[in-house]
Amino acid sequence: MAKTALTQLQDQIEAVRREAFAAGYAAAMRSIRDFAAKPAPGAAPLAARPQGRRRATGTGRPTRQPQPRVTARSSRRAGRAPGGRPQRGSNARLIEELLQSNAPRALRPAEIRRSLQRDKGVAIAFTSIRHALGQLEERGAAEQVLDSKTWRHRGTAGTGSV
Repeated sequence: MAKTALTQLQDQIEAVRREAFAAGYAAAMRSIRDFAAKPAPGAAPLAARPQGRRRATGTGRPTRQPQPRVTARSSRRAGRAPGGRPQRGSNARLIEELLQSNAPRALRPAEIRRSLQRDKGVAIAFTSIRHALGQLEERGAAEQVLDSKTWRHRGTAGTGSV
């Protein structure tokens, strides 16, 4: 008898929690929508644009308009886009070139990252630099200097692809 009363009380508490969470979530989403609808301070006002069709559910949100499809043989696209995804293995190649140009001096990953950003305009995450250094170490193209966190080019290895 006491156990069922305790279970019922816990169920009621859980139901109240769920309702409170749902109400708070709805209020937060409403304030986000209101904030997103306001123009940025100092921004030029946007031209009035036609509203899309509304959903039948009455949520007040416009439906997603279908986007025109681009065919595979688009004449506009001649080669890779400048902001596109880099080619596989390009991080290791860039780092190997950098280590070669600084040989026999050893470089820390932060120096490698800074040099690549400054010289090549390429931003690489530290985890990607570490992965590329591991690949170069496996190929014998780079080595870690003793117990330090610096890396240098190993002059005996050839430059193969990743």
